Amino acid sequence: MTEQDENTPEAHRGDDPAGVFGGNVRRRREEAGLTLEQLSTRSSVSRAMLSKVERGEKSPTIGVASRIAHALDASLSDLIGAPAAAASGVAVVMHRNDRPVFRDPETGFERHIVSAAPGAGRAEMVVHHLPAQVSTGLLPAYPPGTEKQLVVLEGTLTVAIGGIGETLNTGDSLFFQADAAHGFANRTNAPCEYIMVISRRT
Repeated sequence: MTEQDENTPEAHRGDDPAGVFGGNVRRRREEAGLTLEQLSTRSSVSRAMLSKVERGEKSPTIGVASRIAHALDASLSDLIGAPAAAASGVAVVMHRNDRPVFRDPETGFERHIVSAAPGAGRAEMVVHHLPAQVSTGLLPAYPPGTEKQLVVLEGTLTVAIGGIGETLNTGDSLFFQADAAHGFANRTNAPCEYIMVISRRT
């Protein structure tokens, strides 16, 4: 089967999250002029996995999704299907039920996009839900100039940044430069929820 056969539009599953993510990956890859093999090399994700992701047959873990996004020079929100940027001077409302959500099929980790128009500025806001005893693992470094700030709404969060660990409790905040590998872990038996703002200096 050829790469084109594997990735025909009919292979996608409508507007389900896996189908939306996969369709966006395929679109960004084709816009970049990359083959599946080239994207596999860039992302360290197997060609077979990428093919299944693009067809909407496989929901990637947060680690795999992050590596794909970085390899495509895209934000994870772009691939999840973030709302379009608002025109200048226009207020945009996004209702809770309309949030684009990424769910890690292995751990239950959830990433909710809560910026109504994340492309309208330099910052993006997301809410993360970490079930008990769940870790994202180390996520790839962002481009230089990317900063993250977070506040823990509920539970206890351990953040690993470049080999350094910080433990935060409910109400605690953290700022860090995201140009080093980093990860988030909930090492307790209760769920954890936190808001994170990602900003990119230009």
